[in-house]
This record gives sequence, C-alpha cells and structure tokens, in this order.
Amino acid sequence: MDITPYVDGLRRDLVAAAEAGGEDTQRAAERLLLALDPAARLALMEAISQAAAEITAELPAGGVDVRLAGRELDFVVHLPAPSAPAPPVPPTPPTAEEADEGGLSRITLRIPESVKTRAEEKAARAGDSLNTWLVKVIRGATSDAAVNVDIDLTSLPFGEGFPFGKGKGERRMNGWL
Repeated sequence: MDITPYVDGLRRDLVAAAEAGGEDTQRAAERLLLALDPAARLALMEAISQAAAEITAELPAGGVDVRLAGRELDFVVHLPAPSAPAPPVPPTPPTAEEADEGGLSRITLRIPESVKTRAEEKAARAGDSLNTWLVKVIRGATSDAAVNVDIDLTSLPFGEGFPFGKGKGERRMNGWL
C-alpha cells in the first residue's frame, strides 16, 4: 500500500491553510512541510498497524501483519492450514435383526430442510450417518415393543413457557418409546 497520496493530501491541506495567513505563515508552513513527511508516514503506519492488530483480534483464526517494504506497506494475511475433512463414517455392520429382515428397499423421503438439518445434527451426535439414524428411528417406532405415547397434559397447572406442545396453550406430548 502506497501511503504517499495520503501524505501529499496532508501537505496540500497545510499549504491551503497557510495561504489564508500572511507571507510569514506561508514560510513557516514550508519549513513545517520538511518535517511533516516522515512524521505523517510514521503516524499512518502506526494507525494501520493498530487496525491490523484489531482485525487479528477479531478473527477466529489466523491474522494480519503489516510490513514495511521501502516506503510502502505490505499486508500479509495468515490463514490457518485447512483441516483435513473427517474421514467418512464406515457403514455399521448389519445386526442379527437386520440380517433377518431380508433385503433393502429404497424410498424417497421429502421433509422440510429444517427437519433434515436437525436430523443430521442428531445423527452426527449419535455417530451415525443420516440414513443409519433414520433406519434406527423407524425401526424403533415400528417395533412390536414400541409404544406410541400421546399424553394430554391440560389438567396440569403449567404456566407460560410450558416446554411441550407446538401451539400456544397446547399441552400435549406425543412420541415413541
């Protein structure tokens, strides 16, 4: 980054301000201009270095450095090395129950994107692929031992912020056990 245009701008502003004064003011301004160049450059470099430090502090990883190359500033951005993607989870070997069920069937399931995202998160927490997790959920829900729970909780004295139910004032809890 060449800071010369900014230093020149300061110089022009000082000359313009000195023109409003007399001849003595203009001569004083000319003498000040000799000292202005290095001082202005140093002030700009310090400001830019401080800005780079603040940017670095806000970054989650990596950083920004400012380097002086002759009379120009160079910015160096340090980014962390990209992490290798996690290896794919190997397929879970079929259980004895799965082996007894026979072949596989393919279906198309259309669900809202938000539901898919939450299902993927739950599957990842369980250490399963989304498909494996869905198979486990469906297997549990369709098992002969599965119990479909549908409880009416309207008689319980819960106030606002009741954790179950979708609608305001709805006090039902349902699901599979």
